[in-house]
Amino acid sequence: MRSRVFVAGLLLAAPAFAFAQNLSSEPVIWQDPGDMAALDLSSGRGGKAREPGTRLAFIKESSGGTSPKFEVQDERGVIWKVKLGEEARTETAAARLLWAAGYIVDEDYYRASIQVGLLPRLSRGRQFVTNGDTVRGARLERADPDEAMTTWSWYHNPFIGTREFNGLRVMMALVNNWDLKEINNGATGSGGRQGQYRVMDLGATLGRTGNNLKRSKGNPRDFADATFVRKVNSTHVDLRIDSRPFFLGIFNFRNYRLRTRMENVTKDIPIADARWIGDRLARLSTTQLGDAFRAAGFSPADVDVYATVIARRIAALQALGTADSRGL
Repeated sequence: MRSRVFVAGLLLAAPAFAFAQNLSSEPVIWQDPGDMAALDLSSGRGGKAREPGTRLAFIKESSGGTSPKFEVQDERGVIWKVKLGEEARTETAAARLLWAAGYIVDEDYYRASIQVGLLPRLSRGRQFVTNGDTVRGARLERADPDEAMTTWSWYHNPFIGTREFNGLRVMMALVNNWDLKEINNGATGSGGRQGQYRVMDLGATLGRTGNNLKRSKGNPRDFADATFVRKVNSTHVDLRIDSRPFFLGIFNFRNYRLRTRMENVTKDIPIADARWIGDRLARLSTTQLGDAFRAAGFSPADVDVYATVIARRIAALQALGTADSRGL
């Protein structure tokens, strides 16, 4: 099973990693990014060459999800999905960290402001619009209208038990992703030809996990105060993700069960696999870690907090299996 993970990595040279299409019928969830010290986390998967243009024209508004969203087309004819609100920054930063670790992510870019031609009065997100066409705090995600996408489950997929899938579970705890719903996961391909598996929505990250009264997004103080390692034994580690709703949520049993089950995604992870992804992440410099958050529009003070906490969590992964790890 593990050989499936490496197919694309063996076929594709590292410089082409960012844009590679899956050339095999085997599904892929991880690709070796090459020299991690050379990765540019300020531009991420797409790189500077594929950044959005500056002349953007409105196409349509989207009603799904909790964040305001709409689509635009730039002067090169590329379609971009625009997301506004607190998730615009968190998704941009979290995607860069996952990409650097070798996981497949969307091409996301953050812009402090964009001008959108033909912008109508939005049904959601009007508070981010000034002068009729200037939009503040926007995440732009490259769209591929021809890409077929299906959802996949954390509990049933071709990678269960592999080191690379366990590494992805670690990454969810690393960025405090408390919204691990199946609808947020996407796989390309159809008819048995499942291509690249990815986590598509990383907005509910970089804050505090918990029920709907406690959790947050993009809050560096909450992120710094959160516990990362929950429990360690001789062979496995539980990382902390709290998703269980407030106890009154039991009256909505389906949602209560769904969110309670999410906590299992980051439990019972083999220490060897957690250390593997920790060792890989440790190859990133403090500057690179900071670049992921600078690219997402966080303030210099917040960048310092996030880079410090991420580095501390990486060190905690590397320390697993040692006597000191029990006190993390």
